Amino acid sequence: MAGTDEDAVAAADDALYVLTAVLLTPAKFPSVLGDDYPEACAALGLPPLADGYGLVLGQDGDGARWTVVVDDVSLVAVAVASWDCGMEYDLSPDERSVVTALPGWPLAVAVAAPGVPVPHDPGPESTDQPPLCPPDTTVWGPAQRRLGADEIALQWAQWREQIDDAEFPTPDADADSPNGAPGDGAGAGAVGAARAADEAVAPDDRTGAGTFRHGGVRRVLAEARAYIDTPPPLGRVRSSFAPGDARTLRADGPGWSLVARTDDIAFVLLDEEPGEVLPVGRGPSLPGLLEALDRMAVRPS
Repeated sequence: MAGTDEDAVAAADDALYVLTAVLLTPAKFPSVLGDDYPEACAALGLPPLADGYGLVLGQDGDGARWTVVVDDVSLVAVAVASWDCGMEYDLSPDERSVVTALPGWPLAVAVAAPGVPVPHDPGPESTDQPPLCPPDTTVWGPAQRRLGADEIALQWAQWREQIDDAEFPTPDADADSPNGAPGDGAGAGAVGAARAADEAVAPDDRTGAGTFRHGGVRRVLAEARAYIDTPPPLGRVRSSFAPGDARTLRADGPGWSLVARTDDIAFVLLDEEPGEVLPVGRGPSLPGLLEALDRMAVRPS
């Protein structure tokens, strides 16, 4: 058993009331746990197996929180998909698929099993390791930044409608700008937490970072471009379904997250910019960057 002992597994398996489950795979993992798949696995003390895991979160008969790790990824995927569609599904992993049982929950769970004590961490008699706990998202930092990117990807239409394309500078409009930066930019029309990046992606820019006046945006685009030549850890770049022929791209790196549609613009979030969302216009270079990232991205099977 990896990460715990057989007694802990037995304790978790004894009348475990399943509350929820999530996938932990290269293409789909709780991004709050890390910028990539190996980092998310390390947060749970698990080796980053190529096929990934399913995480089953529940309570035992005493109300203690347990995270049961299984290698039957397809079973968990079916359960999650059924629940997402509002269907009932009795998730009961075969004990032979159990890899380990970890005390606590790595994610916040808002529900509890009926008829058992309120959720609490297992006592020391049940496990000899510290219980898992969700990352702190009460203050801005990597975990909160990644959750923000998750929300943008999930609610793309709502975020996109805050951006007026007419406010993206055009090459002609930029021709007389003080720095002579051609291209489109990110307009200042976003509301709420969204704030504009200042300039556009310049044509034929060697770094792919363009001539943004915002140094953080330049750094993100340059680091994303570098992924094409030097592949990052598995899961740093992921591609998922989007309407039409487009794909939703998600890329993360040290201190940053990028969300984009391959047929549209991108949004950048930075650790050093608490609560800010920086729209990035397509310009002449962004489409090629997004296409290249999509080709190398991990996709759900």
